[in-house]
Amino acid sequence: MSLDAFLRLGETITLGTHRFTADEIKTFARAFDPQPFHVDEEEARRSVFGALCASGWHTCAMWMRYNLKGLARLGPGPWDGPGEAPEFGPSPGFSDLKWPKPVYAGDAITFYRAVVSHRPLASRPGWHLVTLHAAAENQDGQPVLSMVNGVLLRT
Repeated sequence: MSLDAFLRLGETITLGTHRFTADEIKTFARAFDPQPFHVDEEEARRSVFGALCASGWHTCAMWMRYNLKGLARLGPGPWDGPGEAPEFGPSPGFSDLKWPKPVYAGDAITFYRAVVSHRPLASRPGWHLVTLHAAAENQDGQPVLSMVNGVLLRT
């Protein structure tokens, strides 16, 4: 069993779909991103968005929720390589974060993940840096989230 197979390198994994409600959008925004177009429907109608929309950070947080649910449900690939199975660790960060289209109240957003590469870390023997592409699209197939995410993997 290779690490490529364990990580499902190159395979796009569908993590799940979430419908964003107006109440959920407002609750998240009041706590974490209280801009008028996230908390007030009338203000949102007058904004550049034209309607209540979720914070991009809310969309990212939901991607993470579905990523962890997907990992728990699907797991990584099987492991029959030498030693114990690799173990996921924390993320050292992300890059190229984009929110190309707003997530509006009522939108059903489907979340995806694809591992694109991995490499051993010279500074941390026994660890790899895994790079994955995170994405989400609305019910019309339009992208609403894209980012490159790093995650540490104990090997």
